[in-house]
Amino acid sequence: MISYNYKLIGVLSDTHLRDIKECADLAEKLTSGPFKNVDAIIHAGDHTCPELESCFYPKPWFSVRGNMDSLLVDVPQYLIFGINNFRVGVIHGWGSPHDIEQRILESFAAHSLDVIIYGHSHYPACHMVANTLMFNPGSPTDKRYAPTCTVGILDFGDIIEGRHIEFTY
Repeated sequence: MISYNYKLIGVLSDTHLRDIKECADLAEKLTSGPFKNVDAIIHAGDHTCPELESCFYPKPWFSVRGNMDSLLVDVPQYLIFGINNFRVGVIHGWGSPHDIEQRILESFAAHSLDVIIYGHSHYPACHMVANTLMFNPGSPTDKRYAPTCTVGILDFGDIIEGRHIEFTY
């Protein structure tokens, strides 16, 4: 398993962007705001705009393909890697948001993960299920049923701490 040495990770999902200008605008607002001091960025799918990654350069970028990402054929469905001494899984998710975490946990059942990052529901989540932190950053551009648009920060210290930041795009 590949492992990285990062402390702060910016996490986003469900950006649903249409073009390079929207990508550049979002990246500028995030990297000058909530993601200013992050070491890397994780996107949990539904970019919808292939140019998004390049707008965050030179920040290290990790992403998975969401159900709306038909143009991102080279992006994996899921990732498993290490950050410091923690095992991290990333997946977009699928189906109804009501039991999404159960389906995601079942899909990673063969792996012992410390944190699972997911999206799809547009609803932020940060809580433990058994010994795994379930983290959904919400969406910075489309709150759907959530009270506000959000992004996430994961802090990989002695433990993994997650928080959400309200975000206006």
